[in-house]
Amino acid sequence: MKFKKGDTVIYPQHGACKVESISKQDPLNTGKVQDYLVLRTVIGEMTLRVPMSKVDEVGVRPPVSPDELEDLVAVLAKADPRVPSNWSRRFKNHQEKLKSGDVYQVAEVVRNLAARNRDASLSAAERTMYERARVNLISEIAPALKVTTDEAEQYLDDALAKGVLKPVKAVKAVKALAPKVEVAPKDADDDMDDDDDFMEEAKPVKAAPAKKAAAEKKPAPVKEEAPGKAAAAKKAAPVKAAAEKKAAAVKAAAPKDAAPKDAAPAKAAPVKKAVAKKPEAKKK
Repeated sequence: MKFKKGDTVIYPQHGACKVESISKQDPLNTGKVQDYLVLRTVIGEMTLRVPMSKVDEVGVRPPVSPDELEDLVAVLAKADPRVPSNWSRRFKNHQEKLKSGDVYQVAEVVRNLAARNRDASLSAAERTMYERARVNLISEIAPALKVTTDEAEQYLDDALAKGVLKPVKAVKAVKALAPKVEVAPKDADDDMDDDDDFMEEAKPVKAAPAKKAAAEKKPAPVKEEAPGKAAAAKKAAPVKAAAEKKAAAVKAAAPKDAAPKDAAPAKAAPVKKAVAKKPEAKKK
């Protein structure tokens, strides 16, 4: 494949490049001078030197034509791509696709990682791979359409929006157009009937059995009196009994006839001390 200065070529993993020159060089100082294809990347402005004898082996190729972009959009717009769930297998698969330099395989990497980023957050390694693949694909779309980088990026996003990055608004609009099923309102009588049925079907809730400790009440504990108070009460008991006995004897000895009206009624003797009646004063 022949290239000339000013041509745009695609270098795998670096995207679109401009041919700066084809010259004889010995960059490794091996003593062997050979023809080198000197390239400068469109994004990043990195200089690459590829021996002309290894151009095909490396995968340097011309960019896609405008007619091939339709097939590229079809790959990007696929709605449900199958991607390995295992991270290591998925990463290795995508890495091999990027190394191939094939534009359709690079488009698959962009599509798959865009779908993955939609459903779950990408790891740091996969996010770097996704951004690198997007840059490579945009740099190839731009010369094919002869547009700027921003316009090429919009073209890529529009293609993804037809599939894995379909806007949420479109989904909501489809749901809004779906026929709504209206439920007839219930009458008040029907509500009352439902309440009656509920009351009939409802079963009384049985009370939980009380604990044995609550059912069988324990007698209240008797407070024990202090030893000093108990001894005092014990000593006072016979004195109180003797006073009551003496008062009963005095009451029995009193005359049964009623006292005269003029006489003043005798006062009841206190329980504790028996007081004898005073003799009446002699009339002078």
